Amino acid sequence: MKKILILNGPNLNMLGIREKSVYGAETLEDIAKSVSEEAKALGMDFDFMQSNHEGEIIDKIHDARGKYDVIIINPGAYTHYSYAIRDAVKAVELPTIEIHLSNIHGREEFRSKSVIAPVCVGQICGFGSKSYILALHAAKMILG
Repeated sequence: MKKILILNGPNLNMLGIREKSVYGAETLEDIAKSVSEEAKALGMDFDFMQSNHEGEIIDKIHDARGKYDVIIINPGAYTHYSYAIRDAVKAVELPTIEIHLSNIHGREEFRSKSVIAPVCVGQICGFGSKSYILALHAAKMILG
Protein backbone atom coordinates (compact mmCIF):
# COMPACT_ATOMS: atom_id res chain seq x y z
CA MET A 1 0.00 0.00 0.00
CA LYS A 2 1.32 3.43 -0.94
CA LYS A 3 1.86 5.81 1.95
CA ILE A 4 1.31 9.56 1.81
CA LEU A 5 2.47 12.23 4.27
CA ILE A 6 0.10 15.20 4.47
CA LEU A 7 1.62 18.22 6.19
CA ASN A 8 -0.25 21.36 7.22
CA GLY A 9 1.46 24.58 8.20
CA PRO A 10 0.72 27.48 10.49
CA ASN A 11 -2.78 28.61 11.38
CA LEU A 12 -4.46 25.72 9.58
CA ASN A 13 -5.51 24.47 13.01
CA MET A 14 -7.80 27.54 12.99
CA LEU A 15 -9.80 26.42 9.95
CA GLY A 16 -13.52 26.75 10.53
CA ILE A 17 -12.86 29.79 12.71
CA ARG A 18 -10.63 32.13 10.73
CA GLU A 19 -11.72 33.96 7.59
CA LYS A 20 -14.49 31.58 6.60
CA SER A 21 -15.12 33.62 3.45
CA VAL A 22 -11.60 32.70 2.27
CA TYR A 23 -10.96 29.28 3.83
CA GLY A 24 -14.46 27.88 4.32
CA ALA A 25 -16.27 26.56 7.36
CA GLU A 26 -14.67 23.10 7.50
CA THR A 27 -12.19 22.38 10.24
CA LEU A 28 -8.88 20.63 9.69
CA GLU A 29 -10.43 17.61 11.42
CA ASP A 30 -13.28 17.65 8.85
CA ILE A 31 -10.71 17.72 6.05
CA ALA A 32 -8.75 14.85 7.61
CA LYS A 33 -11.95 12.81 7.72
CA SER A 34 -12.64 13.43 4.01
CA VAL A 35 -9.03 12.62 3.17
CA SER A 36 -9.30 9.38 5.12
CA GLU A 37 -12.36 8.26 3.18
CA GLU A 38 -10.82 9.13 -0.21
CA ALA A 39 -7.43 7.61 0.63
CA LYS A 40 -9.13 4.37 1.62
CA ALA A 41 -11.07 4.32 -1.66
CA LEU A 42 -7.81 4.86 -3.55
CA GLY A 43 -5.98 2.13 -1.60
CA MET A 44 -3.62 4.57 0.09
CA ASP A 45 -2.44 4.94 3.64
CA PHE A 46 -1.56 8.36 5.04
CA ASP A 47 -0.42 10.34 8.03
CA PHE A 48 -1.91 13.80 8.58
CA MET A 49 -0.19 16.41 10.72
CA GLN A 50 -0.32 20.13 11.42
CA SER A 51 2.25 22.37 13.04
CA ASN A 52 2.70 26.06 13.61
CA HIS A 53 6.47 25.48 13.92
CA GLU A 54 8.71 25.55 10.86
CA GLY A 55 11.35 23.28 12.40
CA GLU A 56 8.79 20.60 13.20
CA ILE A 57 7.58 20.61 9.60
CA ILE A 58 11.16 20.35 8.35
CA ASP A 59 11.88 17.45 10.72
CA LYS A 60 8.78 15.62 9.41
CA ILE A 61 9.92 16.16 5.82
CA HIS A 62 13.39 14.82 6.64
CA ASP A 63 11.89 11.79 8.39
CA ALA A 64 9.71 11.02 5.34
CA ARG A 65 12.57 9.44 3.37
CA GLY A 66 12.06 5.71 3.23
CA LYS A 67 8.69 5.91 5.01
CA TYR A 68 6.45 7.68 2.48
CA ASP A 69 5.98 7.60 -1.26
CA VAL A 70 4.61 11.14 -1.70
CA ILE A 71 4.34 14.29 0.39
CA ILE A 72 1.35 16.60 0.15
CA ILE A 73 2.00 19.93 1.84
CA ASN A 74 -0.13 22.95 2.62
CA PRO A 75 2.63 25.20 3.94
CA GLY A 76 0.27 28.05 4.86
CA ALA A 77 2.13 31.34 5.18
CA TYR A 78 5.48 29.52 4.95
CA THR A 79 4.68 29.19 1.24
CA HIS A 80 5.89 32.68 0.60
CA TYR A 81 9.20 32.81 2.45
CA SER A 82 10.38 29.47 3.91
CA TYR A 83 13.50 28.60 1.98
CA ALA A 84 14.19 26.12 4.79
CA ILE A 85 11.05 24.10 3.93
CA ARG A 86 11.88 24.45 0.22
CA ASP A 87 15.38 23.06 0.86
CA ALA A 88 13.99 20.18 2.95
CA VAL A 89 11.54 19.21 0.18
CA LYS A 90 14.33 19.31 -2.39
CA ALA A 91 16.72 17.34 -0.17
CA VAL A 92 14.45 14.35 0.47
CA GLU A 93 13.83 13.79 -3.25
CA LEU A 94 10.25 12.60 -2.75
CA PRO A 95 7.49 13.69 -5.11
CA THR A 96 5.81 16.59 -3.32
CA ILE A 97 2.53 18.31 -4.14
CA GLU A 98 1.90 21.80 -2.77
CA ILE A 99 -1.73 22.59 -2.00
CA HIS A 100 -3.78 25.56 -0.84
CA LEU A 101 -7.44 26.01 0.02
CA SER A 102 -7.64 29.45 -1.60
CA ASN A 103 -6.38 30.55 -5.00
CA ILE A 104 -3.13 32.16 -3.87
CA HIS A 105 -2.70 33.70 -7.33
CA GLY A 106 -5.94 35.64 -7.01
CA ARG A 107 -5.25 37.16 -3.59
CA GLU A 108 -2.85 39.78 -2.27
CA GLU A 109 0.34 40.09 -4.32
CA PHE A 110 2.57 38.76 -1.53
CA ARG A 111 0.53 35.54 -1.45
CA SER A 112 0.89 34.81 -5.16
CA LYS A 113 4.56 33.80 -4.96
CA SER A 114 5.52 30.38 -3.67
CA VAL A 115 9.16 29.65 -2.92
CA ILE A 116 8.26 25.97 -2.42
CA ALA A 117 6.37 25.26 -5.67
CA PRO A 118 9.51 25.16 -7.88
CA VAL A 119 10.76 22.05 -6.03
CA CYS A 120 7.36 20.31 -6.12
CA VAL A 121 5.92 18.17 -8.90
CA GLY A 122 2.87 20.46 -8.93
CA GLN A 123 0.63 22.86 -7.10
CA ILE A 124 -3.14 22.66 -6.51
CA CYS A 125 -4.94 25.72 -5.20
CA GLY A 126 -8.31 27.35 -5.06
CA PHE A 127 -10.56 24.34 -4.60
CA GLY A 128 -11.12 24.65 -0.87
CA SER A 129 -10.92 21.36 1.01
CA LYS A 130 -11.20 19.54 -2.34
CA SER A 131 -7.59 20.62 -2.98
CA TYR A 132 -6.61 17.79 -0.62
CA ILE A 133 -8.73 15.27 -2.52
CA LEU A 134 -7.33 16.43 -5.85
CA ALA A 135 -3.83 16.05 -4.42
CA LEU A 136 -4.57 12.44 -3.43
CA HIS A 137 -5.62 11.72 -7.00
CA ALA A 138 -2.48 13.45 -8.29
CA ALA A 139 -0.39 11.30 -5.92
CA LYS A 140 -2.14 8.19 -7.25
CA MET A 141 -1.24 9.25 -10.81
CA ILE A 142 2.39 9.85 -9.84
CA LEU A 143 2.66 6.45 -8.21
CA GLY A 144 0.92 4.62 -11.05
